[in-house]
Amino acid sequence: MAALVEAAADRARTRRLSRADLVVLGAEAVLVAAAGVVGLLLNRRGVGLHADAAPLYATWRPHVGWGTPAAVLVAVVVTGWGVPWARTARWGAVLGAAWPAAVAWTLALSMVDGWSAGLVQRLTVQAEYLTEVPGVTDLGALLPGFADRILDFQPGSWSTHTAGHPPGALLVFVLLDRVGLGGGTAAGLACVLIGATVVVSVAVTLRALGAPDAARAVVPFLVLLPGAVWTGASADGIFAAVVAAGVALLVVRGPVVAAAGGLLLGCALYLSYGFVLVGFLALAAIVLRPNARPAALLAALAGVATVVGGVTLAGFNWWTGYHLVVERYYQGWAAERPYAYWVWANLAALILSAGPVVGPALRRAVGALRTHRLALLPLAAALAVAVADLSGMSKAEVERIWLPFVVWLLAATALLPPHTRRWWLAGQAATALAVNHLLWTVS
Repeated sequence: MAALVEAAADRARTRRLSRADLVVLGAEAVLVAAAGVVGLLLNRRGVGLHADAAPLYATWRPHVGWGTPAAVLVAVVVTGWGVPWARTARWGAVLGAAWPAAVAWTLALSMVDGWSAGLVQRLTVQAEYLTEVPGVTDLGALLPGFADRILDFQPGSWSTHTAGHPPGALLVFVLLDRVGLGGGTAAGLACVLIGATVVVSVAVTLRALGAPDAARAVVPFLVLLPGAVWTGASADGIFAAVVAAGVALLVVRGPVVAAAGGLLLGCALYLSYGFVLVGFLALAAIVLRPNARPAALLAALAGVATVVGGVTLAGFNWWTGYHLVVERYYQGWAAERPYAYWVWANLAALILSAGPVVGPALRRAVGALRTHRLALLPLAAALAVAVADLSGMSKAEVERIWLPFVVWLLAATALLPPHTRRWWLAGQAATALAVNHLLWTVS
């Protein structure tokens, strides 16, 4: 009798939790709808949102492409067979299938817009990095002279994306060009192929932190990431991969590998100024390490310090660059984009990039923090997003800018009841397909 009563109580708790998830899902829908309606009204009034399909940086253009059936096929396969298979297959096989599946999903979404517009031309427009690559003829002079060209309205000013990031972002594409992988095709494919590795890095991290079941559970959600709409192709896909790999290295082995993780995260600081917030993630990962010891933290810090010291000695001061970027930021659209709208509309864009599962998953992470230490990781990512949002330095375009944090928010999907995961995953895929087919997204 006691067992029956306990079982009934468990079912009642499950129903209550499910209702709570639906309430959060409803709140997400209201937020997205409100951001869309208010954005439409503000655009009609001529307010400088500089986002025709606010809260997303895109334009309304319903369309289909030859990537449409491929994207639907990938979504059906992963949703229908991927969830149970990831739970029971050999771990090596899961990782081996995860990366090509993520590549297939990202490429299929890109091909909805066509090979040229969806991939090749994404990084060749005037605001992007590739326009600056031919002018970098002396790598030794790049770092010392980089900050001098950050401000706008002067001869030789960097293009928008180049000026808005530390020199490491431009250097990635310069080095690709130097090894014979120049041009939009190679750059776009690099974003897709490297960006898709986040599924492996995040899963490996969770397993190394003593949560193998959670690692398996999140793989399908990372494969069908709605943010893949922007991973293919934008440099933020590469940035997300570098951050994820750096965090993974912090926890998979001892201090030597943690130092390598620190080196990688140090490099990440020179891909985006916002990656100083990755410190929340890194600290959470180290705290969660089994048998965590100060040696790993010190090794990681040493790795970061090595990169920062080396780049500073080579001629680029991170803090100087950051202050100039703040000034450049308000020389452009940021001066017109209203903080009062974007500070909450950014969260609607985040929902569309992370998918509707993010709210219910984070709700469960908050509730499970005392019993599931793993919840600390997505909550650290949420803290980073909150700081970025409130700073005012992320007004619009966060659907791609916050991708390095989005993939860690989805670690919370491991806390969803197993019998609901397939439905949530279908919602994730539907969100990506709807965004990609209704809007013409811009990197």
